[in-house]
Amino acid sequence: MPSIGPRTARSLLAAGALAAALTLTACDPEAGTTADAPPPAGTTTPATAPSSPAAATPSATAKQSGKAGGKHTVVSAQHAGGLTKSTGDGAVTDVPVDPGEMRDGMNLVVENYDRIGQTSGRRILFVGVDNVPEDTNKRREHLWRGLIDYAAGNGSKGDPGTGTAYAAGPLGGSLECLPYGADALCGWADSSTAAVALFPQSTPAAAAKLFAAMRADLEQ
Repeated sequence: MPSIGPRTARSLLAAGALAAALTLTACDPEAGTTADAPPPAGTTTPATAPSSPAAATPSATAKQSGKAGGKHTVVSAQHAGGLTKSTGDGAVTDVPVDPGEMRDGMNLVVENYDRIGQTSGRRILFVGVDNVPEDTNKRREHLWRGLIDYAAGNGSKGDPGTGTAYAAGPLGGSLECLPYGADALCGWADSSTAAVALFPQSTPAAAAKLFAAMRADLEQ
């Protein structure tokens, strides 16, 4: 099993709340639709966002949109969305987020990326898998839980917030981001891939725009 970042008491509580709140539903990624759960009483859900189960929970039933069908793969790109793959001391040396069960034919990509001019500090961590044998939304939820644990032990403060859906781009599927203190966590899922990323010092909206741009280079 790949090594995982240290768990703190806060990360365990956040992951437990996340697992309890999730209502995973089966979906057909080729058809690109799922049934949305009704929003909690007394809350208002933006028309462009999926129903959010609870705070600290990315939606497990986000509608997939855009290009339907077709298998995609994840790749390790030197440049992604204007970022550059970290090298030297900034490069990833292990697997900090448990990717879930890896079967024959699946690829795992784990990389740190630097913003323009960045030479130190917290990098943008990307973790993605392809040829996912189960519902890719479920695999994304698994990756999110691991990313929350990693973020809690590597500078993220506070608790994860509510996930919001953003434009997924021409590759389709769904893309969501949520706040974690001053940071943002994002994830995508489509017909065959699932991926997540940690964006230090970023709003969810800004992270979603950058993640969509990165996706064009990290997924084929």
